[in-house]
Amino acid sequence: MRLAEFLGVWAVIALFIFKAISYVVTKRRHSLKARELNCKPVPKYSPGDPFGMNNLRLILKADGEHRLPEHMRDRVYAVSEREGRFVTTFQDVVFGQTNIFTCEPRNVQAVLATQFRDFELGSARNGNFEPMLGHGIFASDGKQWEHSRAMLRPQFSRQQINDLDLEEEHVRNMFAVLPVNSDGWTNVVDLQVLFFRLTIDAATEFLFGETVGSQLAGLSGSASAGRNENKFTYAFDKAQWYLFRAGRFGNNYRLAHTADFRKQVKDVHEFVDYYVQLALQKGDRKQKLGGGEPAADKKQKYVFLEAIAEETQDPTELRNQLLNILLAGRDTTASLLSWTLRALARHPAVFARLRRAVLDDFGPAAAPKDISFESLKSSAYLQYTLKESLRLYAVVPIDQRRAAVDTSLPHGGGPDGESPVFVPKGTEIVYSVHVMHKRKDLWGDDAEEFRPERWEGRRVGWEYLPFNGGPRICIGQQFALTEAAYVLVRMLQRFDKLEVAGPNGAPGYRMTLTCAPSDGVKLRLREAKE
Repeated sequence: MRLAEFLGVWAVIALFIFKAISYVVTKRRHSLKARELNCKPVPKYSPGDPFGMNNLRLILKADGEHRLPEHMRDRVYAVSEREGRFVTTFQDVVFGQTNIFTCEPRNVQAVLATQFRDFELGSARNGNFEPMLGHGIFASDGKQWEHSRAMLRPQFSRQQINDLDLEEEHVRNMFAVLPVNSDGWTNVVDLQVLFFRLTIDAATEFLFGETVGSQLAGLSGSASAGRNENKFTYAFDKAQWYLFRAGRFGNNYRLAHTADFRKQVKDVHEFVDYYVQLALQKGDRKQKLGGGEPAADKKQKYVFLEAIAEETQDPTELRNQLLNILLAGRDTTASLLSWTLRALARHPAVFARLRRAVLDDFGPAAAPKDISFESLKSSAYLQYTLKESLRLYAVVPIDQRRAAVDTSLPHGGGPDGESPVFVPKGTEIVYSVHVMHKRKDLWGDDAEEFRPERWEGRRVGWEYLPFNGGPRICIGQQFALTEAAYVLVRMLQRFDKLEVAGPNGAPGYRMTLTCAPSDGVKLRLREAKE
């Protein structure tokens, strides 16, 4: 045997021995740490699938069938049946990555709040998001995240949320593309499409200072207004789909970063960079002119981009933060409105009660009362309806964190599931708000029913988590809820009946970074006479 071959063989043997020793030492360290934390073993989802290849196949299959959130619930039932008790926390492996799944409020609270420093988004998620979102608030940890949050949080003040004039303009544009026939009914329309157009128009005007004008793009004389929007929104949605798909591969996320993904990201960046340069040029001109205060009697239009450009002039950081906020601000509200109208159309008694409440609180379309942040928040049944929609149809049904250190979860270990669970550094904690929100032991036997009345007098804790919790709670949640409530009020002022025109069975779940009905929201609407 030649010397090079001899050394090569010994190098392989040495590497194998090193790996074996490292494995034994790590297992021993984990065992001692678990004993120190009083942890007990957690059930395993699929002990016969050590590398998680079948798990990955089933997850991708469920996503392709638009039932991934329900697949997560099916897994809970499968483990529970095998263990002979209700299991809320178990271990599995997906494509080589060890995960702990949970739908237990105490564990979710630990991950997001009480043990916040023990968990992070992690290098896999941040690396997956980085090509599109950079190191913005939804794609960073530690100091980078703290910097982003400190810069963005002041922009979601009560003053900005309460400025509903901008929203009214875009609602009127939506009504302009909802013509009513001579019989008082609209044609069949997919409201989900209209909601995503409305929210992209409103979000781009709030963020960039100019709307992309997607709603009116198809009307006569407005065809050119939507060309850039069509390219941008297609790229924005397609890139999100790739990011979600890539996330299923864990550390191997680059497998889904295809040439088409990179093209969509390029189109998104080019669109946003145009507005960033305009804002920076405007800031330069303002600085040269010495700033200048606006006239006291003239209300200045608030532009998010111009406000944060006073904090940083780095064009890449500005683009990253804008895209992070656009993702949350546009998709969250549109998905919430879509699920809510879908549910109302299938529950006419709830729709009728909500419309009576809207007319009492805000008046009919012919004689409307002022609508404000305060009046929307104080409209009880309106708030119950939105809360129930967010409970039953979580906009982000599945999320995850990665353990930054060896740590534990407070619940789920041992034969009775009441002991802590050891979580080695690098373990992914996958938590499902969708499953948690439908647990009958938390919400009652009617947990799967759309019943806004359940919220009357109800106080909730970590079992209800529509906008995350802890230090990373969504900074724009009041903005999204106010926008959704406003649009809902204006629609119920104008229309007094909904008629389902699409599938009437169980919903499908279209997953990107948020979740919307996979079959849209196809309805006819009847214009109110009063």
